[in-house]
Amino acid sequence: MDVEELRQRLQYEPESLPLSSKIGAIDFNKVDSALKWLEQADNHYIIGLFDPLYPSLLQQIYDPPTVLFIKGNINALLPPSIAIVGSRNMSLHGANTTAKIAQDLSLKGFSITSGLAAGIDGAAHQAVVKCQGVTIAVLGCGIDVVYPKRHKQLYIDIQHDGCIVSELWPQVSPIASHFPKRNRIVSGLSIGTLVVEAARKSGSLITARLAMEQNREVFAVPGSIVGQYHQGCHDLIKNGVKLVEDAADIIEELSSLSQFHLDQLHQRHHIEQSEMSNLPFSPQLASLLKSVGYETTTIDAVVEHSGEPLDLVLVQLLELELQGWVAVVPGGYVRLKRS
Repeated sequence: MDVEELRQRLQYEPESLPLSSKIGAIDFNKVDSALKWLEQADNHYIIGLFDPLYPSLLQQIYDPPTVLFIKGNINALLPPSIAIVGSRNMSLHGANTTAKIAQDLSLKGFSITSGLAAGIDGAAHQAVVKCQGVTIAVLGCGIDVVYPKRHKQLYIDIQHDGCIVSELWPQVSPIASHFPKRNRIVSGLSIGTLVVEAARKSGSLITARLAMEQNREVFAVPGSIVGQYHQGCHDLIKNGVKLVEDAADIIEELSSLSQFHLDQLHQRHHIEQSEMSNLPFSPQLASLLKSVGYETTTIDAVVEHSGEPLDLVLVQLLELELQGWVAVVPGGYVRLKRS
């Protein structure tokens, strides 16, 4: 990628990037710095809003980042993700609950997205790293800045199977105004957001609100009515958010969402009835399976061919993956041959 290509990608800059709204006024010292960062390692990436590698779910939100800086395994952006957020001052019970749910979701094929903050965020990332799953850390600072510093080793470990993501230039320091913007990326990358241990003024509730505005699912773990550490979660539950005790509650809700959409679907004209009758699942899943080729098929191609909304396609692909009919590969999905 050269300066001119990066210039084209930065035509509509988010406020978080320290650039003028006019492309002619770009600070090319920053551009040069970003390009030098890009060349430092093979696992450094800069992707624009219309890049094929740009996460499709994030692309759908009201104000998606124009540019993403990514460090680590770029394929970590492919699996359906669940965000886990919560208190920086977590209890032992909160840490254990977070670790158990994060690991169980990871073993079911989900990636786990969070903000690398102290407390619940760190516990979620750490649990997934421990089971060699995929986790995505979204930063409120430059991609090469570790914050908090205590998470330096975790920052490194995440990159093996997962990745670090930021919309901010390299070397940008963490400041308070960056984190609400960071939160929209955490929720925007995910099909659902789980809140663990949140007080009423918790920043985690900002992420939950953003998830709702993005038409994503929100879940909350209840806790003791004594003290103030769970009041935010309890308020969410009172307002209709699903109460979660374990990963199965989240998976059940996503399956219910899938079934809600499936009930409204019509059989696709390109699916032969004889072929569907030989498959051990619903005609709707059979329809989606026909949209995945034996060669690498991008998620955008699956959505276009199937005619279904992206959130439903991701849920259905996960079901097909768990049943062994498709596999996640770099660039999308492939159909597997089964007897």
